[in-house]
Amino acid sequence: MEDIRITLIEDHDLTRVGMRTALQQRGFNVIGEAANAADGLKLLETAKPDVAIVDIGLPDMDGIELTRRFKQAQADVEEAPVAETKVLILTLQDNDDIVLAAFAAGADSYCMKDVSLDSLAEALRVTNSGNSWIDPAIARVVLHQARQGAPDGDTPESKTVAIHAAEPEYNQIIEAYPLTERELEVLQLIVDGCSNAAIAEKLYITVGTVKTHVRNILNKLCADDRTQAAVRALRSGLVG
Repeated sequence: MEDIRITLIEDHDLTRVGMRTALQQRGFNVIGEAANAADGLKLLETAKPDVAIVDIGLPDMDGIELTRRFKQAQADVEEAPVAETKVLILTLQDNDDIVLAAFAAGADSYCMKDVSLDSLAEALRVTNSGNSWIDPAIARVVLHQARQGAPDGDTPESKTVAIHAAEPEYNQIIEAYPLTERELEVLQLIVDGCSNAAIAEKLYITVGTVKTHVRNILNKLCADDRTQAAVRALRSGLVG
C-alpha cells in the first residue's frame, strides 16, 4: 500500500473516476476529489494531501492560477507546514509558455494527460519525494530553454519557449535596484518552480527568510506575483 495521500481536481467526471480507480488499484490513497477550482482550493486547505493532481483546464479558474493561489496561501502561513502539499499539473497542453507559467506558479511536476498509468504512478512517487517529474514530451522545453534562453537558428529543436527581451524601463529598474546574490539564487529557484519550503531546504535558510527575499524580489522587479517575476527575470537575462 502506497503511503501517499492524493486529491484529484478534474472537471471531467469520467476522467476523474477512472483516474481514482486506477490509482487506488495501484495502492494510492485518494482522499478527496473536486470538479472545479473553487472546490479544489477548499479541498486542498482541509484535506492537506501529499500530492494534488490538478487539471489545467478547470471551468472556473485554470490550474495554473489555482496552483499559484494555493502555493501563495501555503507560503503565507506563519510557520512552514509539517508536510507541504505538492502539485502535479495534468494537461493536454504542451504549449511552451503554459508549461513555463505552470512551474513559475509553483507546480512541482507536469504530466500530459495521455501519460501511462504506470508513468503517472511514478510521477506521483517522485513528486511526493520532493523532486520534480517532467513529462518527457516537454522535458526538453523546460530543462533546455528555461535555463539557456532561445538559441539562434531555425531548426525545430530551437523552437521552444519564446521569451522576448525586457522593455527598457525594466532594465532601468533592475539597474537602479539590483538584486543581491542571494536574491538571484532565490529567483532562479522560483523560475525552476520551487516552493518557498523547497527553496528554504535547498539554500539552508528558513521559510521566513525565503518570504523576505521573495518580497524584496517582487518589489525590485515591480512584479505582482511570482509568475510575473519569473517572466521578467527570464526576459531581462537575470537568470539563465
